[in-house]
Amino acid sequence: MRWRLAALAVVAIALAAVGARAQTVLEKLVMPGPLVGKHAKYETECGKCHEAFTRKAQTGLCLDCHKDIAADRREHVRLHGREQGALSQDCRQCHTDHKGRETDIVQLDKETFNHDFTDYRLVDAHRNVSCAGCHIAKVKFRDTPSTCFECHKAMDPHHRRLGERCENCHVVTKWRDTKTFDHAKTRFPLVGAHKSVACATCHSGQQYKDLPTSCASCHRLQDVHAGRFGEKCETCHDQDKWKTTHFNHDKTRFPLRNAHAKVKCESCHTGDLYRDKLATSCVSCHRKQDPHQGKLGERCEKCHNDTGWRKNLAFDHELTRFPLIGLHKPVPCEECHRSPTYRNTPTACESCHKDYHQGRLGTRCASCHNPNGWSLWRFDHAQQTRFPLIGQHQKITCASCHRAKSPPDLKLPMDCYSCHRGSDVHNGTFGQSCERCHVATGWRNVQIRN
Repeated sequence: MRWRLAALAVVAIALAAVGARAQTVLEKLVMPGPLVGKHAKYETECGKCHEAFTRKAQTGLCLDCHKDIAADRREHVRLHGREQGALSQDCRQCHTDHKGRETDIVQLDKETFNHDFTDYRLVDAHRNVSCAGCHIAKVKFRDTPSTCFECHKAMDPHHRRLGERCENCHVVTKWRDTKTFDHAKTRFPLVGAHKSVACATCHSGQQYKDLPTSCASCHRLQDVHAGRFGEKCETCHDQDKWKTTHFNHDKTRFPLRNAHAKVKCESCHTGDLYRDKLATSCVSCHRKQDPHQGKLGERCEKCHNDTGWRKNLAFDHELTRFPLIGLHKPVPCEECHRSPTYRNTPTACESCHKDYHQGRLGTRCASCHNPNGWSLWRFDHAQQTRFPLIGQHQKITCASCHRAKSPPDLKLPMDCYSCHRGSDVHNGTFGQSCERCHVATGWRNVQIRN
């Protein structure tokens, strides 16, 4: 019995060896047709793709060779890792071989292929691009570049000066519609009026690196100061509105106050701002406007101030020989000081005011009049003379006694007869001592005195 079993075992081993050789021959006999061109080198090695008498292991053999596809399925990327059929079905369901060298075993329907299953979804402007526009002949679909620059570098107007990250500025909806480039991350953030400036205005010739950032580098031709104020334009101007200046003159030796605050820079700064040191005295700018012709010196600020050259004079007239009181206060300086020297100006009233008494009452106008009002005279005849005005004398005018031919020293005779000679009804018979009979209260009130 034992020898029979041993004999059977030997026969089985022999048949197995013969069967292995028979399989290779058989497979060659039953091969349905030539392999595709890229598989042609495996045409004599069926075991590379097939396992004898089973189809279950065929997908595994495909993935052993196509390792990149196997990786896609494991990592769920690209078509074979995203599309459910390509991920789970056997490879032979889509890629059938043995149909000739020129056969396309990819079997990709370009009309119905859903590009969303790839790692590059076709959106916006890319939807209308033909497959050949991106997929170059003899290059695997998976090896097609997916960055903007790799496809569009021949059309790059910047000539790589901005690098290869086109998506930083451009969008796929329309290449010429750029999204906002974050210029704040550069050395020159765009603020104020610079926000609306076209890129090419500053980046002429597609120059984007090592561009100067000073104002003068772009605006030199627009510099109304012709370089006299240097190149630090931002000291006075800002980027919101060029004509609005903000220079703080208070930090200089000459703060601008009142009327000076309205003066244009060029009125004083006629030369080079950084080379010509301007004097700060009044006469350094206003010498030609000095009505005193320099005869009062150069300390203009003693009298004038910058609120108004002709107004609000600060000169203290109280310190002179002629303090200004009453109606003299609002009188303009020129009314009295006809000479620009202001010196040796006469202080007598008649030197400025017309004498209505025509010199009959002398030159001491202040004896009667005061600066509060010329018509408000206050002469006290009883206190200031030897001839008190009483009775009828109180009603007569000054000119009745102080006539044109009166002496300028006002020393008039005080006897009655000197004034009333023409009205002496006695014709001098009773002499000239009228006061012996008559009184000042009434000429006709006679009181005979011994």
